[in-house]
Amino acid sequence: MGTNSILSPIQNDLQQVETLLRESVQVDFAPLSGVFETLIESGGKRIRPALALLATKLHPTDPDQAATLAVAIELVHAATLIHDDLIDKSPVRRGSPTVNSRWSGTATVLAGDYLLARAADIASGIENLRVMRIFARTLMIICDGEIRQDFGGVHWPPNREEYFRHIQSKTASLFKAATETGAVLSGAPEAEIDALAAFGHNLGMAFQIADDILDFTADEQALGKPVGSDLRQGTLTLPVFYFIAQDPRGPRVEALLERSDRDGDEMEDLVQAIRNSPAVVASEQEARRFAQAAIDAIAILPDNIYRRAMTELAQYVVERTL
Repeated sequence: MGTNSILSPIQNDLQQVETLLRESVQVDFAPLSGVFETLIESGGKRIRPALALLATKLHPTDPDQAATLAVAIELVHAATLIHDDLIDKSPVRRGSPTVNSRWSGTATVLAGDYLLARAADIASGIENLRVMRIFARTLMIICDGEIRQDFGGVHWPPNREEYFRHIQSKTASLFKAATETGAVLSGAPEAEIDALAAFGHNLGMAFQIADDILDFTADEQALGKPVGSDLRQGTLTLPVFYFIAQDPRGPRVEALLERSDRDGDEMEDLVQAIRNSPAVVASEQEARRFAQAAIDAIAILPDNIYRRAMTELAQYVVERTL
């Protein structure tokens, strides 16, 4: 089952969000407008705005305000992609050249900052102080996580808890913001707001772990980058942690990461060894644990098409092949 069928209850809402997204990135400076349009039009599954919309459906909510919230959430996500590509020195995203591959580092950072400001400006139109506080808090968490990673470097032995803290700030915080702000906007009682915030957090954790697994298991053409690219860049993810703990070849990871040139046959062999190891299965089990925690968190919500969509989405993120 794909996201289109899972999200069928909110397809009309998502179409409105798509139109508003394209309108929101039209700016006077043509080069800036061009890179934003490319980023938005390259798509993605729009899971974050979909989560915001689903969270607004449990109680009567102004549909225009719900769409505005969803657009703001997706613009934050787009801004983090610009910054991530710069940090990772990625030349391509979803088949298109990244902003940092064409612009200076300074201009790239400012482009991401512009989108963050645009997201905040759009969200402020909702005129809900609590929603704005959640937005501000989430932006601080995301930036804090990126700064910690940049200053932290690669530690040995790797710290699994640091990994979980990083993916919480990098990914889960925005998933949580989407569901929490959606619940707040709908006027949901506090117990439901807490449930949806927990759902978003756990879903985001499952989503990022699944992404980190796909970095080893997906087809290179589908990934749009080399298999094991995180490891090649010196980023240690959950499959690598399990491999180091379980496999006698684990010490080779440290030796390879100490090199300035991490390409070559040894790295290819190591990536394939991780790909075919029990570390992948152990990581999948961890992703499923978070997905189940997400499903359990919303058990208090009414059993309707929107809760079922959220449940199916939690199942989908850990079962997807890309």
